[in-house]
Amino acid sequence: MKRNHTGEATQDAGTLAEDAQGLLDATAEAAEGKVMAARERLSAALERGREAWSTVQDRAVQGAKATDKAIRSNPYQAIGIAFGIGALLGFLLTRRSN
Repeated sequence: MKRNHTGEATQDAGTLAEDAQGLLDATAEAAEGKVMAARERLSAALERGREAWSTVQDRAVQGAKATDKAIRSNPYQAIGIAFGIGALLGFLLTRRSN
């Protein structure tokens, strides 16, 4: 069975964010100093995480668009490079298994 680590990480991050938000909601009425400070730190960490995730998504989209543009501009070079990499990997994997 093949595992999708990216999908699992995304799901785990989403679950963590939901749990953290639930904790913030559950402790909204607590007025104790330590709880308030912890809530503020958790809230700030959640916001930084959301910003970082947004940045990663934006960079991934920009990279995909740049790659698509480069391939469409130079389709034969892209095919040649893909063939070369595939041949090299095939050679290395075949040599490794012997």
